[in-house]
Amino acid sequence: MSTLPPRAGRRCHNALNPLHSCVYFSPDLGKEFGLLGVTDESRVYFAARGAALGAAGAGTVTATFYNFNHELVARHLPSVWSELSPQAALDARLRAADSTLRRVLGEETIGSPEMAEAAALALRAAEACTRHARPLYAAHADLEVPDEPHLAYWHAATLLREHRGDGHLAALLAAGLDPLEALVSHTATGKGMAPRWILATRGWRRTDWDAAVARLRDRGVLDAEGELTEAGTALRAGLEEATDRMDAAPYEHLGADDVARLTELGRGFLFAAASAGAFPADLVGKG
Repeated sequence: MSTLPPRAGRRCHNALNPLHSCVYFSPDLGKEFGLLGVTDESRVYFAARGAALGAAGAGTVTATFYNFNHELVARHLPSVWSELSPQAALDARLRAADSTLRRVLGEETIGSPEMAEAAALALRAAEACTRHARPLYAAHADLEVPDEPHLAYWHAATLLREHRGDGHLAALLAAGLDPLEALVSHTATGKGMAPRWILATRGWRRTDWDAAVARLRDRGVLDAEGELTEAGTALRAGLEEATDRMDAAPYEHLGADDVARLTELGRGFLFAAASAGAFPADLVGKG
């Protein structure tokens, strides 16, 4: 039986995950990779996020990232590894994380006792993450923890993000949602990525999107207007609950009081980053 309040781990994840993710929207990431001769945005993303797996090919990255069109991934992998090594990509990503966090949080926050406290709490939570059946988490868990507290916090947020994400993919498979159906149904909740962002970054075409909508209508997940039905709402809620169960260990390990404290600290950092323009204004939504 859980010792935590309902959805406490999910709330903590929702506070930490976006600050990890903001580096992928940062101009600093493109700058760092541009200096290494890699300029295509998709190429940068696949190299930056996939480098922990080593010089992985398209099949591995499509499997572990789940919601990208394999054709897009195959245009960039494994060929990007002829331009830079995975270690160079990891180093570039960390430099981008450093400059991004300094810009959106400010030097006072970067050097604050609260940042050091958050890093220690997040790393302690990550001690209870497990490698089995979690390839993207496991690859990142093999990386060294950075020395500076803000980068240690970012690294720990990465571990917790990928640990939950790997579990979520298992839940999607069990629910019978293919990559684009997962995206379409998440967007229909109003909390997922807007369709224009999905089509621009995930390699899908509008015809692919429309076909996924049609399949979900046939299953009774979406109604004629593309909104979630009662069954669709229950499906999405069940996915999150299943993911919560598979992701409980880090937060149970941390304990209720420290989970609440880490969530509080994470939300403060996230609010500051969002206020500084760390995320595109139109990233989330149904339109």
